[in-house]
Amino acid sequence: MTVEVANSSIAEDMDRVNRQIARRQKINSMVRYVLLIAVGFVMLYPLIWLVGASFKTNSEIFTNPGFWPKEPTISGYVKGWQTSTPYTFGHFFWNTFLIILPKTIGTCISASLVAYGFARFEFPFKRVFFSLLIATLLLPNVVTRIPQYLLFRDMGWLDTFLPLWVPSALAGDAFFTFMLVQFLRGIPRDMEEAARVDGANSLQTLWYIVTPLLAPALISVALFQFMWTMNDFLGPLIYLSSVDKFPVSLALKLSIDTTEAFDWNQILAMSVLAITPALIVFFMAQKYFIEGISTGGVKG
Repeated sequence: MTVEVANSSIAEDMDRVNRQIARRQKINSMVRYVLLIAVGFVMLYPLIWLVGASFKTNSEIFTNPGFWPKEPTISGYVKGWQTSTPYTFGHFFWNTFLIILPKTIGTCISASLVAYGFARFEFPFKRVFFSLLIATLLLPNVVTRIPQYLLFRDMGWLDTFLPLWVPSALAGDAFFTFMLVQFLRGIPRDMEEAARVDGANSLQTLWYIVTPLLAPALISVALFQFMWTMNDFLGPLIYLSSVDKFPVSLALKLSIDTTEAFDWNQILAMSVLAITPALIVFFMAQKYFIEGISTGGVKG
């Protein structure tokens, strides 16, 4: 009987301790989530305010610091879409699409080919070339702007999309090549060797075997390139001079008058439209984006 009482007391004590631990963990989780929500709100508040301010009048933007408009209006979107040029904002979106699509596709293809060569083949001065590739990551883009501009000027490519397309189509973005090389080094070669035994050449092996395994990394490359190109201002500013070829980033600058007498609600409204595609693409592909960044190879 004494043993049963002792066992019962021990069980009650253990149950009490477990309840206390569970309660403490619940409190810690609640505190953690409250802090995360608070920090997330602080980080997202500028974006939330941007969306709210786009529905305000130009005068209310400076008188109402809150993000909720007192008298919502879509005049900023209507007038901002028309722009002060002969073209609507849709024309500039189309120009942006004409820059992003070839640049993203060219980056994925060229970076895959170069990364596959570095990761799978042995050739003279391989280490030297790879070291030069890594060294370009440490080189600021502003250093190469003038030589690139002079080169493209002599080739007659100014005021065309070619200076924005061709470097990416030739694996000019070393970061993406390096990322794919690191990803390829974690992929086993068994299936590639089996494909070669069956008679597949290098390009067939890359297309049918390696590319499906590279899908998460390629999606990350495409997403990075999409967002960087969407936000690129300096490149189009340097190489494009005709308004009819301007992308969204330069079109927003056109809305700012030199006399500072411009409507901020129109600029904010078009800014919301400008960042919407990048947000949609990111949230649709975030699963593959995170997997491509965090995974160093295939999962068994």
